[in-house]
Parts: sequence; structure tokens; C-alpha cells
Amino acid sequence: MNAPALTAMQQGLQNCEACGLLSRPAPGEEEGECPRCGQSLDFRKPASLQRTWAFLMAAAICYIPANVLPVLTTTTATGTESDTILQGVILLWSPSGWPLSLIVLFASIMIPSAKIIALAYLLITVHRRSNSNSEQRVRLYRIVEFIGRWSMVDVFVDTFTAALIQLQPLMSVEPGPGLFFFAAVVVFTMLAAESFDPRLIWDADEFDGG
Repeated sequence: MNAPALTAMQQGLQNCEACGLLSRPAPGEEEGECPRCGQSLDFRKPASLQRTWAFLMAAAICYIPANVLPVLTTTTATGTESDTILQGVILLWSPSGWPLSLIVLFASIMIPSAKIIALAYLLITVHRRSNSNSEQRVRLYRIVEFIGRWSMVDVFVDTFTAALIQLQPLMSVEPGPGLFFFAAVVVFTMLAAESFDPRLIWDADEFDGG
């Protein structure tokens, strides 16, 4: 049976997150600087789990008012009406508008909650030093990191709608407080994904002898 391969940390190798160069710190130093771009190098992101938990909890807290408070307030000659994200999904649902309704549903409700659950799952498994399904967990992290760049779609749609539909005094649309909480959820989940170090997923294999 072949012996388990040594990890980069065991061999004293560090990967630069800025330029991707793999290098080894100078003799006698635990950490160093990238010889190509000068970026400081770490075997693992400092306080990765603590910072990821902090951003994730902030996102979870903001997620509630983001879905309860109105995201758009429409003022017409007949009065003022405020709609939450879910109310907007229901209003958009029609024979011709159901694709947009589904986009808002996925982008504004399902994707943010899925990101929070996925990151919490990754954090819990790392804390428990689980060494099962490591490859699947890395893929899950890459998916969360990839979809993060598209999470502001609903915010952009609402802000553009508020900017374009200004027919005062007949009609005006203004962003509601829920939109700001939703933007906070997006930002906090993106920061949580950025703070998480996926290399921690493989550390359990090292502690268990591969």
C-alpha cells in the first residue's frame, strides 16, 4: 500500500493568493513573502474560522429583515404601496412574467439561504475535523464562491427600477429598508466565503494520518 502523499504544509510550501506562485519561506522563518509580488504568505488564512463565523452570523441576522421589510415603495395618485421580496415574486407571477418571478425567487430568497446553510455546513465539518466527503465539500465551497458574484442581481434590478420609474407627481418608486438589509446579506456572505480557507477541509486527513 502506498504511503499517503505529503501535504504542501508538511513540505513547507506556501501558495501566494495574489499571483499563485508556490514557494518556500527562508530558512528559520515559519512564514515569508512571495518572491515574485511581495505578498505576505500564510500556511492558512489567519483566524479564518472566527472571521467566517462572524460574517456568516451577521448575514443570518440581516436575512430576516431583508425578507420581512419592504424592498420597494411605490407611490401613485391612489396611494402608497410597499412590497417585500416575496410579495414582489407573487406580483410578478403571470403567464408572461413567470420567468422574471422565478429569477427573483432564486436570486433573492433561495440562493442567499442556500449560501448561509452551505457555509455553516462547511464550518461545522471543519470544527468537527471530519475527513469524509472532502472533495465534495471543496466543490460545494467553489460553487458558493462562484455564485457570490451574481448575488447582487436583485439589488441592481430594484435600484435601476427606482431610478428609472420616476414619473412625479404621477408615480415614483423608492427603495425600501429591506433592500439595504438584502444588500448586507449579499456582502456578508461574500466576505464569509472569502474569509473561509478551503485548505482547512483537508487538515483532518493530515491529523488522522491521511
